[in-house]
This record gives sequence, structure tokens and C-alpha cells, in this order.
Amino acid sequence: MDRTAEPPGGTPVGRRVVLGLLGLGAAGVTVGPYLQRAQDAVTAGDPTGLTGLLPGGGGFRYYSVAASVPDRTADTYALTVDGLVDRPTTHRLADLRTMPQRRLVRDVQCVTGWRVPDTPFEGVPLAHLLDEAGVRPGARAVQFTCFDGAYTESLTLEQARRDDVLIALKLQDAPITHAHGGPVRLYVAPMYFYKSAKWLSGITVTDAVRPGYWEGNGYDIDAWVGRSNGRDDAPTG
Repeated sequence: MDRTAEPPGGTPVGRRVVLGLLGLGAAGVTVGPYLQRAQDAVTAGDPTGLTGLLPGGGGFRYYSVAASVPDRTADTYALTVDGLVDRPTTHRLADLRTMPQRRLVRDVQCVTGWRVPDTPFEGVPLAHLLDEAGVRPGARAVQFTCFDGAYTESLTLEQARRDDVLIALKLQDAPITHAHGGPVRLYVAPMYFYKSAKWLSGITVTDAVRPGYWEGNGYDIDAWVGRSNGRDDAPTG
């Protein structure tokens, strides 16, 4: 069972904020259509992330920490891989589609308490991109940046090389839409969903973990769900 205000490790995660979000979610049941239309306009953004608790398509809640998020198409999307690598690279969407793909079906678990069971994600194993770039000695972590201009995330290099960490191109067997962080997002299957950064634009190999956006607001850096979703065998500490 997810502890909505405490991720693994027992550190409180914005308890007052989470309680306020849950209240807003309940309010959405009453005034549904108006709030849903506002929520669907994802490009309008929500700097507080509060709309994330409103009902969303496919059981998902939508979060954005930026005032607006531009669209990226197959013609305009680019993903850079740089930092402590031998071969810095920029991949277009067409490039990513030609790479080896892996499909995972797991429960998506948010730290605020909602869950979407048996959710298929498909994409390029992150380890494949790291191997192609040639990780240098001294590398210890990977930082992720996003084309919303605000969100960041990080993993240790060991975590990034897991076979259940993807550069995802599909969600529920369809191309990932803009609303769900497309055309390309990070998917970290064994961790709480805030680690799966939307609107991914950059992968930078670093010499140390650089805490991401929500870690700066009290969330755990190592956000293992562990066995709570009945599928992961990841560490719980």
C-alpha cells in the first residue's frame, strides 16, 4: 500500500501539500466537467501541479511544474546524450524508433496515492543509449532534463542501467501523447512515478547524483516502490 505522504525511507513528502491535493481531487468530483476541460489544456500548465489530482484519461493524473509546455513533433524533437561520454549524440525521434525496443507491463504508482495497474510502456532501454555513447571512467550518475524548461531528474549509473528503465516511446501500446509527456519520456518502472520524467530532452552522464526537481522539495532521491505493487523486486530501502 502506498503511503501517500511518505515515500520509502520514511521522510515526509510535503504532507500539507499532499493533503491539499487530495482535497482538490475530491472537489473535482463535484465540479468535474469544468475542471476536466481546464486540465485537458495541458499546455496552459500548472506551476503548482495541483491539477494532477483531478481525474485523467486512462486513470492517470496530469502534472506540470511549468507555466507552459511546447509541443514537439517527429520533425522538431531531439534527445541529447552528453556529459561524461566518449561520443556525445543527438537522437531524433526516427533514430530512437529504429533502436532495440523493450515492452514492460507494470503498475504505475504515484507517491500521492493513485495507481494505474498493468500499464504497458515500450521504448529503448536507457542502457542501450549509454552504451552507444560510451560512458567514461569516473561516471557515477545520470541527469535528465526536459523541454518544459523546468523539470529535472537523476538516477545513479547502476539504476540507469537496469533493464526496467526505458526511454519510452509508447504508453498503453500507442505513441505517447503530449499530455502524457511525449513524444518521449523516461520510464523508471521500479520507482515512484515522479522519477519518470515527462517531455525528455537531455541525458547527461555526471560524476555524482544531482537531485531532481521534486527531491529539492523533500521527495526521496531513491524512490523505490519495492514490493508494494506486487510486481517489483527492487530494494525497499
